[in-house]
Amino acid sequence: MKAPIRTICLLGGLLAGLHAPAQVIARYTVQAGDIARYNSIVHIRLDQPADTEDLLLEEVAGKKRVRVAVTAANGVLWWILEGHTPAGAQRSYELKKANRKLSAPPVMVVTDNQRALTLQQGTQKILQYNYAVVEPPAGSDTVYRRSAFIHPLWAPNGAVLTNAFPNSGHRHHMGIWNPWTHTSFEGRVTDFWNVQKKEGKVRFVKMEAVTSGNAFCGFSARQEHVAFLNDGTEKTAIHETWTVQAYPATDNGKRRLWDITSRFTPATAEGITLLQYRYGGGFGLRTTPSFTAGTSQVLTSEGKTRKDADSTRARWVKITGTTPQGQAGLLIMNAPANYDSPEPLRVWPENMEGGELMLNYSPTKMKSWTLTNGNEYTLTYRVMVYDGDLTPAEAEAAWKDFAFPPVVRKD
Repeated sequence: MKAPIRTICLLGGLLAGLHAPAQVIARYTVQAGDIARYNSIVHIRLDQPADTEDLLLEEVAGKKRVRVAVTAANGVLWWILEGHTPAGAQRSYELKKANRKLSAPPVMVVTDNQRALTLQQGTQKILQYNYAVVEPPAGSDTVYRRSAFIHPLWAPNGAVLTNAFPNSGHRHHMGIWNPWTHTSFEGRVTDFWNVQKKEGKVRFVKMEAVTSGNAFCGFSARQEHVAFLNDGTEKTAIHETWTVQAYPATDNGKRRLWDITSRFTPATAEGITLLQYRYGGGFGLRTTPSFTAGTSQVLTSEGKTRKDADSTRARWVKITGTTPQGQAGLLIMNAPANYDSPEPLRVWPENMEGGELMLNYSPTKMKSWTLTNGNEYTLTYRVMVYDGDLTPAEAEAAWKDFAFPPVVRKD
């Protein structure tokens, strides 16, 4: 008899809630500006921090009201401007305090197996962040042991788009990662990318936040660039925090956006200089071995391909290829506010390692960057994973929406 009693109590609470109007906390207007929008990601800071389960967001169009999925995290409210929004249009929303906590499980979730976080939509995996040390293949030097990287990254069709510990020549390639290669730290040139040189390495430090919700799921993780000194000791050179957010799939589950932001500061009073070099930092990517020169295509916003994209600048770069699960790919976009944006690219030539691909948005490929003590620096990238392919026009539209987001105002 316990189950029926519980059902009656829940129904009674629901009916009571229907008779009590929810309190309006805020009204918002979202303006598309001069860009046509499609499933735009929007956010605004709340006047008072609140838990997602206490909030109810509705889109208001005349007498019509439509419930909107929302996530509140760190005092910021996030939601999706669903569907098409023409240039020049605006949409209206009301945020209410729910009469009762909304107890339905979130759609976008983070699972933790005590070694890695996996971002998921329901049971569909999106990406995995490895915070525990991952061992390299048997027989490899222990110097390749590594934490603080993303792998696997999955396409919507389930294909793995990344690779880690790929071979004996480039064991240090780790899915999606961003160590700086050529730096000047306390009078010594230090390489954090090529760990086999035993000069430095990036490590996970602590998990700062994990968020599940209906508008996104994600995490913030603290990492550090550690220099190995000549006397056998170690010294932290850079403090860094990765913030990663993944959003619900669109286009019948065939496309998905996720964001990664790196915020970093020098760890010492002397600071550190990220010296000009042909690769390093930014957004590093080692793609699946299924993507070779014969099975994949690279295209940048400037019309460059794998043959001529290296050392050119690009607002976005698109990689599409054949996988065991079918055609899939990813679009990587760099933010206009990033250092030396549009950032230069390092793209492996077609004859590297059987045609496999390493690609790197490298902010210091063309000029150095001095980081001074007391200042925080930021690099932000948006990634779209997709089944099939994207047209260049679709890629450009996605970048414009990322670079120049809709304006959200509180009325």
